[in-house]
Amino acid sequence: MAGMGSLALPRLAAAVADAGALGMLGWGGAPPEFVARMLDETRRLTAGVFGINFITDGWIDARTGELDREALAAVEAAATRARVVEFFYSEPDHRLVEKAHAGGALAAWQVGSVEEALAAVRAGCDLIVAQGVEAGGHVRGRIPLKTLLAAVSREVRVPVVAAGGIGNGREMAAALDAGAAGVRIGTRFVAATESEAHPLYVQKLIAANRGDTVLTEGFSTNWSNAPHRVLRDCLEAMQRSTDAVVGERVLPWAPDVRVPIQRGDSIVALRSTTGRIEAMPHWAGESVSDVRGIAPAAEIVRELMSEAEPLVRRTQG
Repeated sequence: MAGMGSLALPRLAAAVADAGALGMLGWGGAPPEFVARMLDETRRLTAGVFGINFITDGWIDARTGELDREALAAVEAAATRARVVEFFYSEPDHRLVEKAHAGGALAAWQVGSVEEALAAVRAGCDLIVAQGVEAGGHVRGRIPLKTLLAAVSREVRVPVVAAGGIGNGREMAAALDAGAAGVRIGTRFVAATESEAHPLYVQKLIAANRGDTVLTEGFSTNWSNAPHRVLRDCLEAMQRSTDAVVGERVLPWAPDVRVPIQRGDSIVALRSTTGRIEAMPHWAGESVSDVRGIAPAAEIVRELMSEAEPLVRRTQG
């Protein structure tokens, strides 16, 4: 399973799916009609299996408990087109799971604790993604993946996918041997040929080592109380900046519209982004040391599998 939020658009998800893995698209607040177009385009590009990740923070009205209607419509559009509909960054809600199931998709919830995992099972999820604190981007986990995976695997009876800090075949094999049904990899695919990441961001990843990431809430201007792991130098560049606006971005569903990026916004730099790219968030997990260059997604998948398979066979045989 490969997932990278808004960096993952159809070209990358399709390339991962073609290579035999589960390609994941990112929602990023797009309207339902764009979600449908994005998934239809992915299907045109691949006969493989793909899914979509929805960040659900803010979807529930704190006063009424009602779910956002446009977000529900996006899930409905996704569920008839994607094999997996994944939710992240809120307490599991059975209404979203039911909406995914109604369209024929499997429902997944990415969690950071045993309590969230159990809530996801009660909500009817078909699988759980356990995210350790080593993960890049927005981080729900508060403990290392190894500890979380062991705890969640003991408590639930649905498949558990391991996420956070996995960037090579050795770490994949270790997670599978520890009970994971699969692994989720994000940071490696930021440097895929098909990724939408800005070239400067990619080059920063290639130059970075494991110790160059930091868990912070520094990029929280537009999303508070949401810890995230980034490269330390982008955080320092943002903190040094005195500009209120650091750049502009193009909305994928409205390419003629340019939107300002405020200093400290939690908005990743895509190829179409302009401005002070060095002062925007460079999501990076602790697996960043495994990003050694730009390569096609299929080559990354083959490398990971060729490294992991003999190790898994050795421990299981």
